[in-house]
Amino acid sequence: MNDNILLVDDDPGTVQLLGHILSGVGSLQFATSGEDALRMARKAAPDLILLDAEMRGMSGFQVLDSLRSDPQLTDIPVIFVTSHSEAGFEVSALEMGAADFISKPFKSSLVLARVKTHLRLKRMSDELRRIASTDSLTGLANRRQFDDTLEREWLRSLRAGDPIGLLLIDVDHFKLYNDRYGHPKGDACLRQVAKALVSASLRPADLVARCGGEEFAILLPQTSRRGAEHVAHRILEAVEALSIRHEASPVAGHVTLSIGIACYDEASACWSIPSAEHRFGLDPHQRGVASNLVLAADKALYSAKHAGRARARLLDMADVDTPQLARDIVRSSDRPLRAA
Repeated sequence: MNDNILLVDDDPGTVQLLGHILSGVGSLQFATSGEDALRMARKAAPDLILLDAEMRGMSGFQVLDSLRSDPQLTDIPVIFVTSHSEAGFEVSALEMGAADFISKPFKSSLVLARVKTHLRLKRMSDELRRIASTDSLTGLANRRQFDDTLEREWLRSLRAGDPIGLLLIDVDHFKLYNDRYGHPKGDACLRQVAKALVSASLRPADLVARCGGEEFAILLPQTSRRGAEHVAHRILEAVEALSIRHEASPVAGHVTLSIGIACYDEASACWSIPSAEHRFGLDPHQRGVASNLVLAADKALYSAKHAGRARARLLDMADVDTPQLARDIVRSSDRPLRAA
C-alpha cells in the first residue's frame, strides 16, 4: 500500500529536508502555505499531514482547526512540526486534535519512527471503519455508511447546485423465496442481486448499500431524474437477466425487484439556486431536508409494490406529500446516459 503524506511548511528548506528523510516511505506532496495545504487535502485526502505550527499567514493551528471541522478531513492524523518544547504549547495542540509532535532540529530516526507509527495506526483505523461500514453478506455499504453519505452528498448538492437521485429497492416476495428454497439460497440470491446493482451503477461516486434484509439503496450524486430512471431501467434488466428461479412468487417465475425513485433537480418545484449561505454554511433546518428525499423514494417504492411490483416508479421530492403522483418510469432503450 502506498501511503500519501502531505508536508506543509513555509520554509522550502524544511520541506526539502523532510522530503529527503521520508523518501521511500510513501507518496509525498508539498505545500508552503495553509491555504494550499487545505486545497490539496480537499482535492485528495492524504493519509498523514506533517504541519508547521508557525507559518506566515494561515498558521498551523488555523489549518488544524479547518481540518477538524471538515467531515471529509477530520480523521487525517496531523503531526505538528515545531520549534516549541514547552508543555503548554503541546497541550493546546493535543486538545485541538494533533496526533503528535516533531521538534526542530530534526532527528531522522525519530521522524521516520513517528511517521511510520501514525501511518500504521491510520491503516488500522481505516480498516476498522471499513468493517463497521460494510455489510458482511454482500460487501456493499451498510445502512450506517448510507446515512452518512446521504447527509454529506445532500449538503454538497445544495452548495454546488447539483441534482441528486435516490433509488430504494426491494426484492419482491423475498420471504416466500426463503420459505421455498431456504436461507442459504436466499443469501446467495441477495449476493447475486447486489452484484447486479453494482454493475448497473456506472460511476465511482454512486453508492450502493444494503439497508437491511432484502432492502437496498443506490445514492446517485449529480444525477437528474432522467439519469436515475436510466439506472433503474438497467437494474430491472440486469436482475431479470439473472433468471433466478422463484416459483413461489405471484409476480413471475423468477426473482424481480420493485424500485422507488426520488429526485431533486432543476425540474423539482422545490429546486433552488445555491446562495452564499449554501456555499459557506447552511442553516440548521436545511440539514434535515435530506430525509424528504428518502421519504419520497420510500413512497414511490410503496406505490410500485401497490401497482403490482416488478417495476420502478418515480416521485419528485417536492411531491412527497402527494404520493399519488408517483409514476412508472418509461422503459426505453434510447434513454440518455448520465454524464460520466
